[in-house]
Amino acid sequence: MMGPIPYGRQSIDDEDVAAVVEALRSDWLTTGPRVAEFEAAIATTAGVSDAITTSNGTAALHVAYAAAGVGPIDEVVVPALTFVATAAAAAQLGATIVFADVEEDTGNIDPRAAAALVNDATRVVAAVDYAGHPSDADALKTLTSASGALLLEDAAHSIASTYRGRPVGSLADITTFSFFPTKNMTTAEGGAVVTDDPALAEAARRFRNHGLVRDRALQRRPEEGPWHQEVHSLGLNYRLPDVLCALGLSQLRRIVEFKTARARVFDRYMDGLADVEGLTLPARRPDTDPMWHLFPIRVQGGRRREVFDFLRANGVLVQVNYIPVYWHPYFEDLGYRRGMCPVAERYYAEEISLPMYASLGESDQLRVIDLVRRALE
Repeated sequence: MMGPIPYGRQSIDDEDVAAVVEALRSDWLTTGPRVAEFEAAIATTAGVSDAITTSNGTAALHVAYAAAGVGPIDEVVVPALTFVATAAAAAQLGATIVFADVEEDTGNIDPRAAAALVNDATRVVAAVDYAGHPSDADALKTLTSASGALLLEDAAHSIASTYRGRPVGSLADITTFSFFPTKNMTTAEGGAVVTDDPALAEAARRFRNHGLVRDRALQRRPEEGPWHQEVHSLGLNYRLPDVLCALGLSQLRRIVEFKTARARVFDRYMDGLADVEGLTLPARRPDTDPMWHLFPIRVQGGRRREVFDFLRANGVLVQVNYIPVYWHPYFEDLGYRRGMCPVAERYYAEEISLPMYASLGESDQLRVIDLVRRALE
């Protein structure tokens, strides 16, 4: 019997294992030289001056919102079609979440919908690069620049993607990455915040490390002694340890290989499913070069559950990404109601994420394609 095919998985090789073993045998397990090296490499990949690693992608969002000064008097505009963390990290800081509808073709935040929601209370507009396809950053940046808000790009799906020839990470005021195992590269758990703004970078770095101030020029009581450190505003411990940064460095060296492999998987799906009736395949706009994290198909005619169950029963461990965030009971209890973002709700009602990862073999992928076709016969 053929084994199950997961919807996503990490790609670990002997060089990754060797890098981690070397770190384990060194003098550093927590914050050491590999952290700085990995942060520099991430900044280069993103095309920015600063990267701050974090313990996971949700921590990166929390750090980024905190660095942006998000607080109880602020509103944060978030796309409805995303994982709950994009909204929850801002809500944890006391902000009011305002949900924007998404584009029909990409599933990304619709700049027109966001524009209708931005007001004087808006501190941040958060864009999510759904499935790896970059958001319309130029339209969003025009909007936020005019309103005085900051643009945050939740790029959990899209490291190494480009938009109009520019790398994701350099498009927004501040950008977050996730390095969860199913993402485009991994540090097991991990994330990063990247920016070209020195003030945002310093605020992010400080929040990531308990809010500690070690620069004597900034301390209130520097005369206390060379050991002295102060907390001027509260932060949390969101540091990513040296041993996991060693894995990240090794993975990042293969980021082009991963992107090429995922593009090959994407193209094979597009070719194999192009003529299937009742199916909408993912869009790719001509000014983007995505690093594909998901392959989201949309099943028309109310047959999503039927197709999902058929694929699962036949060993294809598909997923659905995502329930509209305001459908979660936490947000329902705050008064958010279904029907607010009809495009996102329709997208969710039809969406299935097919297996997508760099090491997905041709024979397994052809099996997935065949089963999708059979499910819709």
